Amino acid sequence: MNSTDNNFNNDKGRKKLIVFDMDSTLIDAECIDKLAEAAGAGEEVSEITEQAMEGDIDYKESLVKRAQLLEGTEIETAQEVIRSLPIMPGAKELVYYVKSLGYKTAMISSGFTLATDYIGNLLDIDHVVSNELVIDNGYITGEVRGPLTEQDSKKYVFEQIAQMNSVHPENCIAVGDGANDICVFKKAGYSIAFNSKPILQQYANVVITRKDLRAIIPVIEALNME
Repeated sequence: MNSTDNNFNNDKGRKKLIVFDMDSTLIDAECIDKLAEAAGAGEEVSEITEQAMEGDIDYKESLVKRAQLLEGTEIETAQEVIRSLPIMPGAKELVYYVKSLGYKTAMISSGFTLATDYIGNLLDIDHVVSNELVIDNGYITGEVRGPLTEQDSKKYVFEQIAQMNSVHPENCIAVGDGANDICVFKKAGYSIAFNSKPILQQYANVVITRKDLRAIIPVIEALNME
């Protein structure tokens, strides 16, 4: 774990950005696992997800394999699953709090627009970027496309969003939980591992083990007082 570096610029006059992962961070679930359960492939997909989160399997390979296992799922069934996804405790309060401080918010997820658009709207996130499950005649084809299909895609999307908002990466906070967040943690000025896998914790400034995003509020309060 890193110490509280001075990379994070606490000048209150500067614009800032906070970037969240979605699965197991803003929601208390792995969306693709829930979709897979509905498709009858829950156990197989869950195992691949765990390997990906721990960094034991190539990110792109894991994404393609899991998406293929969703083939044939009706879009109505997928939408029912998404509407039932549990929001992580404290998510609404944390987003409201950081916005009250003037932060822009972003959700960068290797999940799918079906879920991220819904969750992003529910939580009033300013920027939402994710992949897309290809739908044909009302059924998921098993194909996936989008800006987050490569190993370090999150880093490039993060940099683009920061640039769009005229924010330097060192004025950004990253919140995530798995191996594919490492590339963002390396670029952000301050990183918070929330409900995370051990592989991510060594890249974090602080580790939150309590499954309540309100636990992050005192951390940000302290940052803004320094």
